[in-house]
Amino acid sequence: MKVEIPDEIYRKIEERVKETEFKSVDEYVAYILREVLESLEEEEDQVFSEEEEEKVRERLRALGYID
Repeated sequence: MKVEIPDEIYRKIEERVKETEFKSVDEYVAYILREVLESLEEEEDQVFSEEEEEKVRERLRALGYID
């Protein structure tokens, strides 16, 4: 599978790879994409419990933001 990357971005990544232990641009880009996807999945998993939501509401009431 291939993904096209603009030449300018590819060159920047290529320079960055030289400063790492990655063996290729492909390996580096795959790593970055994995990290981003994992981060997004973690954010999606962070759902407030009812107790946490109530604490937030109480705090907002105490600060006068809600009645």
